Amino acid sequence: MNSFERSSGYSAIVAGVAGFLYSVSFVLVTRSIASLGIGLAAFFLLVGAINSIQALSALYRRTREVDAGFALTALLFGLAGAFGAALHGGYDLANAIHPPATAATDFPSAMDPRGLATFGLAGLALLTFSRLIQKGAVLPRGLATLGYVSGLLLILTYLGRLIVLDANSLLLLAPAGLEGFIVNPVWYVWLGLALIRGRRA
Repeated sequence: MNSFERSSGYSAIVAGVAGFLYSVSFVLVTRSIASLGIGLAAFFLLVGAINSIQALSALYRRTREVDAGFALTALLFGLAGAFGAALHGGYDLANAIHPPATAATDFPSAMDPRGLATFGLAGLALLTFSRLIQKGAVLPRGLATLGYVSGLLLILTYLGRLIVLDANSLLLLAPAGLEGFIVNPVWYVWLGLALIRGRRA
């Protein structure tokens, strides 16, 4: 067990918890106190994105022995998704703390249009990493199965935000709710525990 993997495990757990709290803030808190919910969601999105960078870097170190090229591709997708999510969270947090005088809320965010990075690129990263976990004995195989589900739900969430737009549509709420409240937090926490314990298959 090296210190980087152990530290990355804790980062993955923080990312999972932050992802769950982001969903709680964005879906539930905003219904009661919109400004508070938006601010908390932005904060947890930023925290989760920053912590996921180290977690995904450790995952890359584990999976590069299976296929270095695909592992690097997955890492690049993951880092692009994490950086995009961090910018998205930071932008929304800045606006929540100091609201602009005028805001055009009907335009997609230039930082992360319709969640391209937060959901789309992150989903591609998880699908690719999951394939590598499945092929090699580098982590528990169940993590690959859950990763496939998470990656697919992330991409469906992005497509829903891109095409459907209606936040109350079941086509958007179903994948986003399942992913945000259950699948993605569990995947990150499971990854974190596996890294901390030094577990492989």
